Amino acid sequence: MNIFLVGPMGAGKSTIGRLLSQELKLNFVDSDKVIEERAGADIPWIFDVEGEDGFRNREANMIDLLSAEDGQVLATGGGAVLRPENRSNLQGRGTVVYLKASVEQQLERTARDKNRPLLQTPDPKAVLTELMELRHPLYVQVADIVVETDRRNPKAVVADIIADLREKQIVK
Repeated sequence: MNIFLVGPMGAGKSTIGRLLSQELKLNFVDSDKVIEERAGADIPWIFDVEGEDGFRNREANMIDLLSAEDGQVLATGGGAVLRPENRSNLQGRGTVVYLKASVEQQLERTARDKNRPLLQTPDPKAVLTELMELRHPLYVQVADIVVETDRRNPKAVVADIIADLREKQIVK
């Protein structure tokens, strides 16, 4: 069984993913962290040197590799849904959960995070709004389950995800 978390930056994919993996007794994997470990560099550096396209190539390779493994909760990067092959791999290899967060919530949660290259701009709210307009339909398209995370305790979100998984008879 695999659970794949998608959603915008700041939606809580890593935090909720860790808690969900503990509850379901599955491994937790964060695709961005694995990309950094394998590259020996952080994501801002990869963006600087290889550009967004270079990063997306690394991400697609990593999602292909990681989604083929079994028994995990995988937190993907916010832009993972942009590539059709990523959406196909996620949909075909597990249950996809879209962690939905408003632009305001994303802004609040990412305000001091320098590890988000797309937000290193004078107007991060405009960037987040534009990203949401582009990505939201893709998140919805790929998702088996949609859970709102705004102003919610991560444990409550995890409880909702588990309830949805039980309802769909994915877990007991």
